[in-house]
Amino acid sequence: MSERKAAVKRETKETCIRAQLLLDGDGTSDVRCGVGFLEHMLDLFARHGRFGLTVEAEGDVQVDDHHTVEDVGIVLGKMIDEALGDRVGITRFGLAAVPMDEALAQVTIDLSGRGVLVFNAEFGQEKIGSYDTTLTNEFFQAVASNARMTLHVNVLYGQDGHHVTEAIFKAFGRALAAAVEIDPRVKGVPSTKGSL
Repeated sequence: MSERKAAVKRETKETCIRAQLLLDGDGTSDVRCGVGFLEHMLDLFARHGRFGLTVEAEGDVQVDDHHTVEDVGIVLGKMIDEALGDRVGITRFGLAAVPMDEALAQVTIDLSGRGVLVFNAEFGQEKIGSYDTTLTNEFFQAVASNARMTLHVNVLYGQDGHHVTEAIFKAFGRALAAAVEIDPRVKGVPSTKGSL
């Protein structure tokens, strides 16, 4: 099996992003995007999904973090889609529930070819440091749309916004790792339609 990897460059008037993703990695990451909290979350995603991830991003964070967070989500989604190629032999579905202290997040993925996000989470606060918690929804909307995945994020409970967000990103990493796994029993793409 050839390496499942992707590299994407995205430049707009608001951001410049260069990134690489290795689906069958070892959990190492190097993320520099000027939004410290997102860097931490993407490191957790890569570590717990066992992906290889590098992100170098410059954005108009002097305005706010929105453009950078959303555009990094777009790039991550595009890399997932590109690295999956024709999606032959993948498990397709992934589910993970991850606790972080008092918080519990469940993430369910279907690599269906359809970009859908269902997001049910309350963060208990508007900011984590300078990071606006509403950006987490924006990030995952961008990922789901560009990865062409159905993504359900459900936080069952939690009070601390940091813990809630950390549980989501860890669960996302583990659920995606399960969904992209190659199953030798799968012939072609895992769909009765014959395509994803």
